[in-house]
Amino acid sequence: MEVRRGEVLAVVGPSGSGKSSFLRLLNRLDEPTSGTVFLEGTDYRQIVPRELRRRVGMVMQRPFLFPGTAVDNLRYGPRQRGQTLSDADAEALLTRVGLPGYGSRDVTNLSGGEAQRISLARSLANSPQVLLMDEPTSALDESSKLGVESLIREVIGNSKLTCVIVTHDTAQAARLADRAMILDSGRLVRLGSVNEILHA
Repeated sequence: MEVRRGEVLAVVGPSGSGKSSFLRLLNRLDEPTSGTVFLEGTDYRQIVPRELRRRVGMVMQRPFLFPGTAVDNLRYGPRQRGQTLSDADAEALLTRVGLPGYGSRDVTNLSGGEAQRISLARSLANSPQVLLMDEPTSALDESSKLGVESLIREVIGNSKLTCVIVTHDTAQAARLADRAMILDSGRLVRLGSVNEILHA
């Protein structure tokens, strides 16, 4: 299967169907036993894993933030590449995810929705070509969920970022995605437009 540049692909299916495993294979958090993945025509086994994970960012179901402040988290990825994220660029990222002025906040004092926004901003700090999202709102209450969903739509739309999002929520898939892919027992069952797949 192919994910098109600039599109949002939702991966849906029953629990245990392999959705999260599929996502983890896309940036080599897990290694495929056969087959491979191509990133812009290059076999991803030819890309150093750290570089691959910068280009193919991931936002997990539960935000895992490093100890320290929000801005410490944003600067982590660029620092790994010998770059420094300026105060202005950090603030621009925080503003982009709806958290202006949060740079000095300790991550232990963030709500679940705020932590997920920082997690998204941290991924964006690496300027990824592709963003993988694994149930990014499932740990949030309804209000925070809709806020993060709105943010995802805005960020992806503005940056034309290619995105693969795993969700068990077909309504969310319909709101966020261009196309949808149904997995069952580790196999691709259907792939097509959201309307064609989710409203069939």
